Amino acid sequence: MMFIVRQVALKADGSEIVRQTEVAGEEILIGRNASNGVHLPDLAVNPVHARMVRRGGELIVTAESAQPFDVDGRGVESTAIDVARGAELRFGGHIIALGTEGDAITLTVRRVEAVSDSAEDKDEAAIYSLKGLLPGKRMSAWGFALLVLIACLAWPVYTWSSYKDLAYKEKISRPAGFHADTMWSSGKLSLAHKTLKNDCQSCHVDAFVSVRDNACMTCHQKDAGPHAPMARQLDARGDPTGFAAFTRFVAASFNKPAGRCVECHTEHEGAGAMEPTQQRFCAECHDGMDTRLTDTKLGNAADFGKAHPQFQAAVLVRPLVGDDAKAPRKRISLDKRPKENNGLKFPHDMHLSKTNGVAQMGRRLSAKYGFGDALECKDCHEPDKNNVGFVEVDMEKSCAMCHSLAFDKIGDTYRTLRHGQPEQVKADLRAFYRSTPPARPINLGSLARQRPGVVNSRRTAADYARAVNFRGGRADQAIRQVFSRGGACYDCHVVVPPSGSGGLDFRIAPVAQTSRYMEKGWFTHDAHDKEECTSCHLAEKSSDASDLLLPGIKDCRTCHVGETGASLIKVKKPVESTCAMCHDYHADKGAPWLLREQDKKTKRPEITASMAHPGGAAARLRR
Repeated sequence: MMFIVRQVALKADGSEIVRQTEVAGEEILIGRNASNGVHLPDLAVNPVHARMVRRGGELIVTAESAQPFDVDGRGVESTAIDVARGAELRFGGHIIALGTEGDAITLTVRRVEAVSDSAEDKDEAAIYSLKGLLPGKRMSAWGFALLVLIACLAWPVYTWSSYKDLAYKEKISRPAGFHADTMWSSGKLSLAHKTLKNDCQSCHVDAFVSVRDNACMTCHQKDAGPHAPMARQLDARGDPTGFAAFTRFVAASFNKPAGRCVECHTEHEGAGAMEPTQQRFCAECHDGMDTRLTDTKLGNAADFGKAHPQFQAAVLVRPLVGDDAKAPRKRISLDKRPKENNGLKFPHDMHLSKTNGVAQMGRRLSAKYGFGDALECKDCHEPDKNNVGFVEVDMEKSCAMCHSLAFDKIGDTYRTLRHGQPEQVKADLRAFYRSTPPARPINLGSLARQRPGVVNSRRTAADYARAVNFRGGRADQAIRQVFSRGGACYDCHVVVPPSGSGGLDFRIAPVAQTSRYMEKGWFTHDAHDKEECTSCHLAEKSSDASDLLLPGIKDCRTCHVGETGASLIKVKKPVESTCAMCHDYHADKGAPWLLREQDKKTKRPEITASMAHPGGAAARLRR
């Protein structure tokens, strides 16, 4: 069963407009409510005036209230209409002509002149209003416009001007309370600027002049990290086209130059924390930037989930030479699987094994050092105070419990070689063999360094000199053995051999523990403290200290998608990630660019410590 409703309206020229709808079912409602199948916008019609039901070849029309309707000119409250014959119904100022088309019932609705008792015929506004007592429309419009100019323009300008000189010359802040120029505010200030609530002039220096960068830098000069020069930023953005070109022209006409701080950092967005910069502000320059800045070395980026280059790590491409040498670093894509010459020999897989001798030794020492069934990353790597990077691994704190450098025992006291001081190591060995024959040769038996699994306190570095006959005080031969294959230094460090054959000027290549590989990004471990280290860093499969155990962009995309949720791979629990999540140009004191600035001011070398430093601290690259 189908009802076809045709609403007929007249244009100004007398032609008709017909709007047709179809209502399925055995019944249809007629009334003023828009939800009715037949909607009659007439105050003379009840919200639900009548119900029309088809029963066989008849239509039963019944009023839903005591108000009747007309059927072929006769007022009724209920009637039965022959479908084949049809009829004409009237509700207020509308006539409904009934007909058929196939099995469907057609209802053609036309608006006619209102009858004398219709609400359409009554001018209620004229009867119940004070229209005759009020000024005319023209007078009211001009009066209201004048009131708006005084209240919203003249008064705020006067308020602003009366405090301008006091704010800048006498440094007097306005008292709390209402100030007329606050009516111009588009919203509340964020938490970062809430103290400026009564001091609009601190940012809005001149009336009708947009906020300038120098107003921002008055407070943020120290903590605002550098971006690219403004001229280069505008070149990277390119010239706008279409409507964007028109808006740029309008902005320039009203003295709003492009590239201001407030284009990315918008205020008056609410009383909470300032919203991070939206991705579109970054993508405006970085999406297809190589076509506008042909000399750039940066890859194009528009969305982390689908349009972002592989990470590039700043890697040591050759070993360091000298304590104050310039770090030979180069940014290399992780797709190329770069290696780092950090001066160390260290197999992660051996130390993280759950079944070998290292694991057994860890279990033996667990009561003293808190190890588990096997060594874990946290046993050697301690997060720094910002939980961004890690504290330098220190031999005495992290390694010595398993890798002893003891070479002699006097009573219950062990003598050890000086870690991080190769020249002192040579001096100690020479002193040991100063007498001929020595007072006591290095004990290669009970004091020799043991394999993992033996009580740690009994291990020494003496077996690094194994297979060497020390009778007669052959100190030179002991020194060579310590710095050669199988020796105490050689097993863990890159040893620079003597300049000539038979020489003893062995040196240790400085160890570089890079504090930050991703110079262009910002990362904190706080948000990932529920994850295992090895879920991102494949240390369990690394047998070489030169392996760069950094996760690539594919690993990050298993959780992180772009700002719009887009991703090149399927993600179960996506984390929407904007550019500002990783690229923060106004970060805290741990930011790499601030570290570089500090180094320049203090004239601190890039290598802050080396193997030659007393105490054995490793080199730390401030990058």
